[in-house]
Amino acid sequence: MTDARPSALTLERMATPIGEALIVTDQEGVLRAFNWTDYEDRMLAWLGRHYPRTPMREGRSAAAVHEAFVRYFGGEPRALDGLAWRASGTPFQLAVWAALCTIPVGETLSYAGLAERIGRPRAVRAVGLANGANPISVLVPCHRVIGTNGALTGYGGGLPRKQWLLGHEGASFKAQLAA
Repeated sequence: MTDARPSALTLERMATPIGEALIVTDQEGVLRAFNWTDYEDRMLAWLGRHYPRTPMREGRSAAAVHEAFVRYFGGEPRALDGLAWRASGTPFQLAVWAALCTIPVGETLSYAGLAERIGRPRAVRAVGLANGANPISVLVPCHRVIGTNGALTGYGGGLPRKQWLLGHEGASFKAQLAA
């Protein structure tokens, strides 16, 4: 998904089983950002850097986006499939984020596997950094990337959320949280 500067953004706050989510859509109803309220400052700073001078108001996101997230957190892990998103990033980041979207619900992939998937098998650390910079968590499923040994590794929303998301989606992983 390539980026086109939005003319307006809408920020919705949504209660979920794992905390209050922040959902940002543009004037076309395309998802631009997703994060958690405990990371709101970081998300707003990212939006300000990538979409300067774009007005943002609080309200309900586009109906399709809102309903997809309600269904996802309500027990339908595939409810987000096909939802449109756009993000601003480097070509490498965009390649990593697009590759994340190829990891099916209920499956996981290692950082090394993700690096191989984008044709850069030696770029494991760079893939990890791009994964961590993903502005649209959950829909662009950075939580589906785990350690080579199957253990949970870093997640911008916190490892307990990552564990919940993977369990919600029926994915296999080592239940103990990695240090």
